[in-house]
Amino acid sequence: MTTKTDILHDLTRRIPALGLIGNTPLLEVNVLEQRFPALSIKAKAEWMNPGGSIKDRAVFRMLARVVEGDSLNGRRILDSTSGNSGIAYAMIGAALGLPVTLVVPGNASKERQRRIKAHGAELILTDPILGYDEAMRQAHELADVYPEKYLLVDQYANDANWQAHYHGTAEEILRQSNGEITHFIAGVGTGGTLTGIAKRLKEYDPSIKIVQAMPDDFPGIEGLKPLRAPDAIRPQIFNEVLVDEVVDVNIDEAADHCQLLARNGVFVGQSSGANLAVAAKVAEREPNAKIVTIFADTGERYYSTSLWD
Repeated sequence: MTTKTDILHDLTRRIPALGLIGNTPLLEVNVLEQRFPALSIKAKAEWMNPGGSIKDRAVFRMLARVVEGDSLNGRRILDSTSGNSGIAYAMIGAALGLPVTLVVPGNASKERQRRIKAHGAELILTDPILGYDEAMRQAHELADVYPEKYLLVDQYANDANWQAHYHGTAEEILRQSNGEITHFIAGVGTGGTLTGIAKRLKEYDPSIKIVQAMPDDFPGIEGLKPLRAPDAIRPQIFNEVLVDEVVDVNIDEAADHCQLLARNGVFVGQSSGANLAVAAKVAEREPNAKIVTIFADTGERYYSTSLWD
């Protein structure tokens, strides 16, 4: 089932706050212009969504599908998340009157945990050493053991996730950039953002290069899966065929670029810094590139981490 735009429009008419999701600006990023004067970098300002991250888009579409199909039957919405999706689930679930339970790694920032609780969602924390995959395993186990209590939305396997970006984010990018793109850069958490945007951009112009930002295994970058690990669970919706190049990035490079952006008035989180660091690496060999990337969330989500020390 493909979620019809009618249900999205109906829900935004009934709950105006949900109409704030999407249609974010495409920001001209000029912090690298001294090194690369001919380079163009534009970034979707996804921290301007009401939940503070790009995850509002996919979660709204996934929950709209639940509402449209009337499939909850008294159960609780359940999913695993590294934090930003959890905030979106909690916020949008509260707006729609849906009870929400979220399984989150224990090392998710305190800011994320508090925001989730503020919207009334139930939070289950897993061993941080075991990472996102353990949270995913526990969510599936809960859904299997208590099918009468939980409806597992499963953002890692839910086609409504990538469709939100195919029909929404990518169309906005093409309109706002006038289609002037040589490279699109994003990391992979669930794979929905990269898959949906890349699929639409490749349909528009197959020559656009899709570059995946790949974090190191440890300590990693919050929100991005280190898919080089041999035991990593690969998101079902992630279409690797769309990726032209994988570029490694570590937490220090991500932090350096977050801090560079902050000194220039843009306050964003770890994955945004990682995407900008990868853009700089692409520019080293293609200084005339026209790059579009994602600034997924606000830097305020990281006050309790070492990012701003």
